[in-house]
Amino acid sequence: MQSQGGDTAKGLDRRTLVRAGTALGAVAIGARPAAAVASAAPRCADRYLGYRPADERQPYAKYMKDRVDPPQPQVPRALAAAALPSRQVPERQALSAELHDPGYAPVETGFGRTRSGEIWVACLTDMPRVAPAMWDWWFAWHSYDGARYKLWHPEAHAYAALRSDRRADPSLTDRQRYRGNTSYVDEYIGGRLDQLAISFQDPARYGIDERRFDGTVICGTVGTALLPVNVGLLVHQVRPTARGAEMRSRFYLNVPGLRGLDPAGISCAVRRGAVLPRSITFDLRFGAALLRHCGEEMNHLARFLPELHAEFGGSRS
Repeated sequence: MQSQGGDTAKGLDRRTLVRAGTALGAVAIGARPAAAVASAAPRCADRYLGYRPADERQPYAKYMKDRVDPPQPQVPRALAAAALPSRQVPERQALSAELHDPGYAPVETGFGRTRSGEIWVACLTDMPRVAPAMWDWWFAWHSYDGARYKLWHPEAHAYAALRSDRRADPSLTDRQRYRGNTSYVDEYIGGRLDQLAISFQDPARYGIDERRFDGTVICGTVGTALLPVNVGLLVHQVRPTARGAEMRSRFYLNVPGLRGLDPAGISCAVRRGAVLPRSITFDLRFGAALLRHCGEEMNHLARFLPELHAEFGGSRS
């Protein structure tokens, strides 16, 4: 996998990446103690679960719920069946061919470990009344504010911010607002708090040609917000159906790489209360938790995304 700046990370083991990322992160925040870092980033928002009174005064408050909707039936079935054997898990190099196929892969919902050691998660979500363009809008709209992010999964999402606020440029499309941008999110997956930096990119970087199918593709590298280190990638393909749309989600973890430094992003992550990952190696238990999380959040949001988009889709704020 390539880093955000385009440098190849092959040949670097995970321990080397953590050491390099820690050194670079120290440079980024001036190697100052946490209190000094916190004072350097006074505009960073707090991390918290649930909604505060200020959140409930937002114009989209009627879409706020206390509990997340359950995933669709294919998710608990896949979890009950346990992890797929490695011989049935597609390697990351086959991802573009799989998504270019107008049909379905042998397994569209499941988790497992590839023969090369990467953790793979796939989740298919049916989305009646949803159009693929609504998801481009959602990714351009939600990360500006933590309360918006919590609409997606009210029990697990705790913080969101964007590296670059592009709302002031009316010439940009929804895709141009989030592609090439980094979303910083704090979320709980399987009870584990992760401070993540998701750098969204053009699908062509992964060999995915959007001209070969209707719909949209959201792609990004997944890293830790505390270190300039990537740990995997995510891809969500949304394509139209007779009922609305369907999302084919794919995750590959244990794909190490380095990404560009963002001193402000690291400072904010420290200010929120740094949760330094004990390891950047993920196991099958985390893969199962990620499958459940993805199934919950995608099904939850899809139930009211058409109404949310109808009400706020014309706004650039």
